[in-house]
Amino acid sequence: MTLEHLSGETRAALERAAMPDFDRWQRMVYATGGCAQPVRLHGERLTLDAATGEILDVYRTADEPTGFLLTACGNRRASRCPACSAVYKDDTYHLIISGLRGGKGVPEDVGGHPRVFATFTAPSFGAVHAHRTGRDGKTLSCRPRRDSPVCQHGRYEGCGRRHERDDPQVGQPLCVSCYDYQGAVLWNAHAGELWRRFTQALPVTLARLLGVRRAVLRRTLRLSYAKVAEYQARGLVHFHAVIRLDGPDGPTSPPPDWATVSLLDEAIRQAAAQIVIPASEESPAGPPAILLRWGDQIDVRPVYVSTDLDGVSDQRVASYIAKYATKGAESAGTVDRPIRHAWDVPALNVTEHARRMIYTCFSLGELPRYRDIPLRQRAHMLGYRGHFSTKSRHYSTTLGDLRQARADHRAEQARLILGLPDPADGKTFTISEWRYAGSGHRHGEPFWAELARQRIATARKITREREVNRTVPEECPPP
Repeated sequence: MTLEHLSGETRAALERAAMPDFDRWQRMVYATGGCAQPVRLHGERLTLDAATGEILDVYRTADEPTGFLLTACGNRRASRCPACSAVYKDDTYHLIISGLRGGKGVPEDVGGHPRVFATFTAPSFGAVHAHRTGRDGKTLSCRPRRDSPVCQHGRYEGCGRRHERDDPQVGQPLCVSCYDYQGAVLWNAHAGELWRRFTQALPVTLARLLGVRRAVLRRTLRLSYAKVAEYQARGLVHFHAVIRLDGPDGPTSPPPDWATVSLLDEAIRQAAAQIVIPASEESPAGPPAILLRWGDQIDVRPVYVSTDLDGVSDQRVASYIAKYATKGAESAGTVDRPIRHAWDVPALNVTEHARRMIYTCFSLGELPRYRDIPLRQRAHMLGYRGHFSTKSRHYSTTLGDLRQARADHRAEQARLILGLPDPADGKTFTISEWRYAGSGHRHGEPFWAELARQRIATARKITREREVNRTVPEECPPP
């Protein structure tokens, strides 16, 4: 078989493998973990003796067969880079679990602090198709209605179908004319502000429930949290958060005896219920401002080490938050890149519900009362403009610390290979200069990058399974 009989992708991959710099390029790709859109750099790094100024080591991209150095893009979204998002997912897991069990600089006693897993949802802006299950796990009818009522637009207000979880109709409105797209987009745009107001109101609510002043409570108790935003199928974000009660010094100090899970549960529900914010400034000449608030379905569950109790396990919570930290609006049927112009919307491969929300972002962005809200810039996010993953300062370690520890480990391995002195002794220092030279893969390279990612992922999976099996106690031998 000749190259002409192969597909274009296969032919391009074989042509890339035949190039003289392929081996070195492939080692770079493995070093990035199989990044889907790596960054190319030009520059150099010099390691010098601090006392004499002697050059101990030189690295220049000009000496590379490729002429550049590859580094990982670091994108958290699985839709953009599966390799880098897997690293982000693992880091988020360790960040969350260390705040529940300890480790990474957090004492293990933190596992005894009261903590809950809370979910904050948006209110209803119209009936949508849903995946419903009974207690036995069987799929139920979507919206059964006995009298077959119809809305003012002549559409049936119920749905007797049984939608599976992956049914594309899940999350789509029963009547697009009845659905409040303006309210839905504005709620997304202010969801981050609702969360900020909630974190401010929660300590005040705790103080009120205890009958003490806020300043008195601050001397005995501290609130810590970590949260992630997730898109529902209906295109609205909701937040999952681990909220923990600590002593005044954070996770290193135990909370007071009166700080309980039930107290935290009640404070969360009351604080969320009292938050109401306007979608825009009130104008005497214009229509009344739309008031935004949390939905009624606020779920609060205790977090335990064991799943036998009436709550959720810490490992399950950490895995759940880490999973959705790598997802974006694309899980709600939209795109993962900005939309520059409204005339580009008809050609987008999105659901019709998402398309209407995108159009609503563009139309509202033209109104004077909403021009301060970046709706047009966030149309691909269906209006949401907040962070997907945030935490309080004292919850646990930081993503930056985890990345720095990984970078220090790799730098130490490289130093040992080169036989250079330890920079911690102050005997050497490094001078480097890097310039951006482009990003992404070139002709024929995506195939090999994806192959590298799959091999690395398989190797990590095997390593984890071995570690799990190593921790399982062996059965006692018979006497």
